[in-house]
This record gives sequence, structure tokens and C-alpha cells, in this order.
Amino acid sequence: MSESVEQTLHVEKIEDMTALCGNFDQNITDLQREFQVVILCRGDEIKITGEPQNVTHAVQTVQGLLSLIRKGETITDQNVRYIASLVNEGGHELIPQLGDDCICITTKGKPVKAKTIGQKNYVEAIAKNTIVLGVGPAGTGKTYLAVAMAVKAFKAHEVSRIILTRPAVEAGEKLGFLPGDLQNKVDPYLRPLYDALFDMLGPEAFARQQEKGAIEVAPLAYMRGRTLDDSVIILDEAQNTTPEQMKMFLTRLGFNSKMIITGDITQIDLPDNKASGLVEAVKVLKHIDDIAIIRFSDKDVVRHRLVQDIVAAYEKYAQEVKRKTSYAQDKGTYKKQSNRG
Repeated sequence: MSESVEQTLHVEKIEDMTALCGNFDQNITDLQREFQVVILCRGDEIKITGEPQNVTHAVQTVQGLLSLIRKGETITDQNVRYIASLVNEGGHELIPQLGDDCICITTKGKPVKAKTIGQKNYVEAIAKNTIVLGVGPAGTGKTYLAVAMAVKAFKAHEVSRIILTRPAVEAGEKLGFLPGDLQNKVDPYLRPLYDALFDMLGPEAFARQQEKGAIEVAPLAYMRGRTLDDSVIILDEAQNTTPEQMKMFLTRLGFNSKMIITGDITQIDLPDNKASGLVEAVKVLKHIDDIAIIRFSDKDVVRHRLVQDIVAAYEKYAQEVKRKTSYAQDKGTYKKQSNRG
């Protein structure tokens, strides 16, 4: 076992030290548990003691968190977990890329920024490409960042419309059992899109722009037969499109428009005999210029810590099931071949 070492960091502002420590020193507690070190914060000094490599990683993480604080970020357990994971994977040199670019400001005055490298790559891909597919688990900000980029383009007069759509596919509940007319029936499916727009524009501005036709939120079926010019078009929950619906949607692209397609291929609600249009599109479109495919991982989850743990647990379970199924199939093939022999 290596001898313990100690490193001391100096923090210029007491406000930065307070922000780093968090409520009841929770961030420090999390760092100590993550790296198996002892961290003491006194005045403007942070002393970190432990095994050499652990101390090095803890120092790099603290420095990364302080750099985010200086850029105006509020440190949460998500920041702590993500920066620590980058450091553990040897990616500490990527940390300075975080916290720089503000996409837009919410109605509550909160800046919308990419919080992970995966999110940063996604935002940059949307800026550079005409069509972007964002594929990954729940909580990675796929829809929220897409809406933020659409609002940014709209406010800058780069496009004249924002169109948001998603397939109205039931997840265990039949549309027919819901009250009201067709619009009332599909509104629950479109609620996440409404919520994101309310956050960026406010309910009144959203209603005004919707009345003018500058913002449209509608089921995917409403897109058929249209050509969508001068717009940012977002297709959410794209894993629940059929290949025919996906092709129909992609061919709606008009001049001076962008398309952003988001989905989670682990949450397909289509009947068992139906293929997912998103899964097919990822395969078909991967080599076409001006189309980018961004894949998120559980590391990009920016919701509650448990969401990341749940995503990782399900991923591990799926891999285990796949491994056992593959083993059973191989065993069955071997048995058949043996019987023939």
C-alpha cells in the first residue's frame, strides 16, 4: 500500500470555497467517498490527503469544479459526479471546455448550457449540420437542448418557425380512453415539448407565437404532405416512429431548415412486430454528409443521481440478458451439430 501524501490548493475567493463545499459540505463528502481521500477546507486552503493517485485525481476534480464556479456555474452533485468520472477516465483535459457557451436564457434568468462533453458535442453538431440525430437514455437533455437551440435560432431571426412533433404512441394507455377531442388526446404526449418552450419563452410569449403560426406543436401525423421551409423542426421520442413515418418526416425538410431527431432506443413502445424508424435511420444515414449522429451515455444524465444509477443498472441488465441469450443460442447450435454427428 502506498504512503499517504498531502496536497494543498489555495482558493482566491471565500464565495468560491462556499460554492465548492455545497450545503452542509455535501460536495466535499461526495469527493472523499469517490476518491477515498481526506479533504479539509480551512480559510482559503484545501488540504487533500490520501494515496498518491487518489490525491492527484481529487485535486484535478476540485480544480475542475473551481473552474466551473468561476464561469458562474452552480455546483450540484451532478457536476461532482461528472467531473469525477471524467478525471477517473483520464479526460481531465476536457474539463475547460465545459461551462463556456450559453445557448439562451430561460424566463427565470437561468442560462442554458451544455453540462457534459456529450451535450457539448450535440449542441455543436446542431449548429454545424442540417440534420442531427440525438440518441441516448432519459435525462441527457436531448429534447431540452434541441428546443433551446431552436429558440436561439428563432430569436436571432435565422428561421421564422419552430415546429415540434412526436408520435402519439401509447405506453400502456389507449388514446381512446383519454377524454376530449383529438387535440386533447394528443396533448399529454406533447407536454414535454410545451414545458421546454414555456421555460425558454414563457407561457404568454409562447401563446402569442403559436397564435401567429410561428410555433407549432403537433403529432407526427400532421406532418404528412408538407414541406417545411425556414424552420427548426424537432422530432421527439423518435424511437416510436415506424420506418415509414421516419422516411416521411425526413423528406419534409425544406430550404433553410434544420431537423433535430431525438430518441431512446431502449424505450421503444411500438408493438413487437414493428421495427423502429430511429434504429433504422441511424444505420441508413450514418455516412451522409451534413447529417450528424450523437450518442449519449449514462454519464450524460443531468437529472437526479438515481436516474443515472437506474439507466446504468438497466444497461447492465440488458447486457447480461444478451450474454445469456447468446450463450444459450450457441449451446443449442452446438447440441444440434453434435446430434447430427
